Amino acid sequence: MSEVKLVVDYDEYENGKRIEQLIEDLANQPEARELTSLVIGEWGQSYENDSSTIVEALVRLRDQFPSLRKLFIGDMTYEECEVSWINQSNLAPLFPAFPELLSLTIKGSTGLELIPVHHEKLEELVIICGGLGKNVLAEISKGHLPRLKKLELYLGVDNYGFDGGLEDVLPLIEVGKFPELTYLGLKNSEIQDEIAIAVADAPILEQLETLDLSMGTLSDTGAEALLASERVKKLKHLDLSHHYMTDPLVKRWQQSGLSVDVSEQEPADDEWRSPSMTE
Repeated sequence: MSEVKLVVDYDEYENGKRIEQLIEDLANQPEARELTSLVIGEWGQSYENDSSTIVEALVRLRDQFPSLRKLFIGDMTYEECEVSWINQSNLAPLFPAFPELLSLTIKGSTGLELIPVHHEKLEELVIICGGLGKNVLAEISKGHLPRLKKLELYLGVDNYGFDGGLEDVLPLIEVGKFPELTYLGLKNSEIQDEIAIAVADAPILEQLETLDLSMGTLSDTGAEALLASERVKKLKHLDLSHHYMTDPLVKRWQQSGLSVDVSEQEPADDEWRSPSMTE
């Protein structure tokens, strides 16, 4: 048993089914000891009920899942629950409970906390949301993740939880913060130009293979800074998909000889620019 997804839909929840009981039932199966990936989908009216009962159940039953390496909490479709409505909680207790965990993906940022972020082996942290609070950005930047190779953050917009600015993002790209990081995603942002300008010549690019600034409001302003950077030229891949660049800038990227994704071009003169995922 390599991966299992647990779901409690609306009707099942109304009839008394609970996600923590599904976790317990799974833990009591002999195959649970071989489980490497666990996906938690809709947990029953997640627009009202937060993920704390999931965290409590997993921490309590941690010894039943010794092989767990990947965990995804909140894997649900728009129809099941809009991303901005998903109620999370403090997920940090999962770090000491699963010291062998390599990958944690979180969808939804309402009520999300990571206090404290401390894990010796985690290699991948992904947070998918319409707006990420500056408290979570600070918790990650102050955390201890020495083996982290991939950091992918959907920053979003202020209407859905992004209450910070560039000054809250910059601590994440300090040299030495994540010494093994090779993939950095600062994406889905309404301040994508500011981020692009700040990252364009940041020393952290020397260690990166992939820089992902996709899904945001990137325009010619940020793109010019990236094009002018010698460090950007050394990347193996640059993802700028879903952007507001003009045709001439897109053409310059296409002729740059770099591995760059400039697909999903939005109208450059659009007065109402928005990231790809805001709801």
